Amino acid sequence: MSAKNIMQQSYPRIQDEADSCYGFLDDSQLVPHVRKIKTTELKKIIKSAIINANQKSNRTILDIRDEAFEDEIKTIFRKKGKELFNYFVKYCGDPASTAIACHNNHYSAIAKEQFRNRTLQKERMNSGWRYQFIAKDGALASRRFDLVSELGASEADFCVSIRTVKHKPESVSIYVSVKNRINTMGGQDWPKAIAALETVAKNDKNRTSPYLCVFGIAMEKGLRLIKQDQKTKSNHSNNTEIWRSDFFWPFFTNYSYEEIIQAVLDVLIEIGEKDCIDIEIPADLIESFGECCREHDLLDENGIFSDPYRLARLFVGSRQQRNKE
Repeated sequence: MSAKNIMQQSYPRIQDEADSCYGFLDDSQLVPHVRKIKTTELKKIIKSAIINANQKSNRTILDIRDEAFEDEIKTIFRKKGKELFNYFVKYCGDPASTAIACHNNHYSAIAKEQFRNRTLQKERMNSGWRYQFIAKDGALASRRFDLVSELGASEADFCVSIRTVKHKPESVSIYVSVKNRINTMGGQDWPKAIAALETVAKNDKNRTSPYLCVFGIAMEKGLRLIKQDQKTKSNHSNNTEIWRSDFFWPFFTNYSYEEIIQAVLDVLIEIGEKDCIDIEIPADLIESFGECCREHDLLDENGIFSDPYRLARLFVGSRQQRNKE
């Protein structure tokens, strides 16, 4: 069922039609924050979030135990080189533009570029988990909410229940999906994501109050918006809002977006977190990437990508295979 066809929930909403947030949740009718989480407590939450995020999504491509033998390390590097080639083919973006960009370049240069791209992708995934944990645990520590529960669903990360002030019903259940930025999802993906999140809220058998669905944007300044159909200008859902960082973080943690980022930075410095982008890329990994290129006849005798048409055909073939799957 489309989210557009779901009944509007009866939580307190802004009634002033002149207000740019007309129809949004009226947070002035919710119980306010009663305490500020201590800095030491916030840092413990952040440290725990970093550990949990690393368990969910490793930041590094090369995860090698300290006691590994040299032969084992070389085997890992060669395996990672093949994985990097598969990543290069699978996530090339525009096949034609990528083929031109690679043309006349040595495979080692492309391997290094792809290694950094892959590392950045893993960094973004890790950050998503990190800020999800900070938001949930920060909400719990704030003591503003009657209930904070982790959902663990692909569509929804956590749920809170908050009491209202002089309003019936007396509480609201808020279902949250945390994203790094609004463009984490493409425009065509938002209607499906909105409908999926609202389905989780609608079908929650433990819920006893009206629900609001929220996409919390962890790292993008701004306040609130509701996604609309570009053609009809109607809301994808009247029960779903996008909360950017300047609204999201104060609502759940009683800290501003800037304060949260400052605290995360403090903790990363304290624990000596290293930058994964500047690590040296092993020669064995690069050579393994080159061998994969040779196996697909993409290189000349000097290791140069010499035929952009052959590379483009490889990219297109990979996409066709994914579509079949």
